[in-house]
Amino acid sequence: MNDIWKRLAEHRQQQGDLRIEDLFAPDPGRATGFATSADGLVFDWSKTAIDATARDLLLQLAAPVAGRRDAMFAGQRINETEDRAVLHTALRNLDGSVTVDGKDVMPQVRETHQHMRDFAARVRSGAFSGQGGRFTDVVNIGIGGSDLGPAMATRALSPWHDGPRVHFVSNVDGADIADALKGLDPATTLVIVASKTFTTIETMTNAATARDWMAGSVTTPATQFAALSSAQGKTAQWGIDADRVFGFEDWVGGRYSMWGPIGLSLMIAIGPDAFDEFLAGGLAMDRHFRSAPDGQNLPVLLALVGLWHNQVCGYGTRAVLPYDNRLARLPAYLQQLEMESNGKRVAMDGSDLTLPSGPVIWGEPGTNGQHAFYQLIHQGTQVIPCEFMLAARGHEPDLAHHHLLLAANCLAQSEALMRGRSLDEARGLMRAKGLEGAELERQARHRVFPGNRPSTTLVFPELTPFVLGQIVALYEHRVFVEGVILGINSFDQWGVELGKELALQVAPLLDGVASPGHDPSTEHLAALIRELRG
Repeated sequence: MNDIWKRLAEHRQQQGDLRIEDLFAPDPGRATGFATSADGLVFDWSKTAIDATARDLLLQLAAPVAGRRDAMFAGQRINETEDRAVLHTALRNLDGSVTVDGKDVMPQVRETHQHMRDFAARVRSGAFSGQGGRFTDVVNIGIGGSDLGPAMATRALSPWHDGPRVHFVSNVDGADIADALKGLDPATTLVIVASKTFTTIETMTNAATARDWMAGSVTTPATQFAALSSAQGKTAQWGIDADRVFGFEDWVGGRYSMWGPIGLSLMIAIGPDAFDEFLAGGLAMDRHFRSAPDGQNLPVLLALVGLWHNQVCGYGTRAVLPYDNRLARLPAYLQQLEMESNGKRVAMDGSDLTLPSGPVIWGEPGTNGQHAFYQLIHQGTQVIPCEFMLAARGHEPDLAHHHLLLAANCLAQSEALMRGRSLDEARGLMRAKGLEGAELERQARHRVFPGNRPSTTLVFPELTPFVLGQIVALYEHRVFVEGVILGINSFDQWGVELGKELALQVAPLLDGVASPGHDPSTEHLAALIRELRG
């Protein structure tokens, strides 16, 4: 493996000043040869500096993936630091059979799924209602994987909403829950508390605030609460009936969990049948990932392009740019999925990594981003690989002209990033405006675009529940492939622990209680906050 990385680095150096657009002339089939499809999704990676030699070397890196992939789907404990299986894929494989420690886990998965369907149907129909009548609103309280996934998907699939309005609360900042509850009727609001252990401090603090808010108008708030948790003892202490508790196993990681009970708020919003279409899209991508050869395998290729840009080319960030306003929360969702999974510093055996781990993920929907940070992407001094996403058609046929303009902007941005604008071309523009001499030269230099900036484009027919399932599963498997090749565990997240532990120790300082062991800066800031608080 080290030899392959070395050869990739040497090849990249040999490319020198190669321009991406120059790869097309000697290879008339590049546009199709460096594009791969699966069940309607098309991944175009031709606008990168990956040539045939780089592609072949990158594919050699993928050699360990098949065995690890088979182990994951078979229920083996590939999350070695926590000694757990990794089986979020089982949540969308409702007709299959998966064994963990000699036991088929699918009967329980199917039972939980049916429980979710029945509950969602009752809420949507009004068969289960609040103390003031049929539920008009649902408030999902969670954080991290218990919030980002369903919040992203619920917004993405808004055209399918025909149930109660769904709201999301995650931040322990009181502003979050205050804004979410403002204007809601406690008597017709269902609160879903999402915490596997029912001890997550941010979630339980918000849940207690919601309960107090509801108690001002409702006799027994607990009857309007549901729990997404495996801690039935703790949910019972809250008075939440077992029929409204939806548990899941420790082989489902938080950021991979919206396929199961964590997706209950989404199911209530769009209905059980549409939710099942979302699962079907994820399952279709699973099957593609397991059966397609590496050279035509979307998750493998997406991962290899990412590794080329980060580990080989040294580009430390990646911009995710969905040209769909309903995917506004997708970049934030992928931030957690990728950065919490692969933001590691040691390999599986505990040794220091010899290569950079995951890049910084960020982004914003087009065309909004074009009027914000695209200036940096086009003319800044650092290269930022871009991942564009675009549907061939929108949901609003009477606004097709909007979607045409949206698509034109998406394609134009990727072309502009690759082609750029030379100094001579900029001089011609300024000459046409009547400038000459030193002022022409000065103005022309401001209008130069270096180009040669890589991008990929994911194209799909329309953003539907099925397609969203495909996209989410695609990126899940992309993270997995990158982790396997880098030799890290993509399924633990010890990096989130220290700050949470210290927060419990810092809290007394803010109330003026001595708490030894803190640095002078932290003690000074705590004193300052006490003073300003009055």
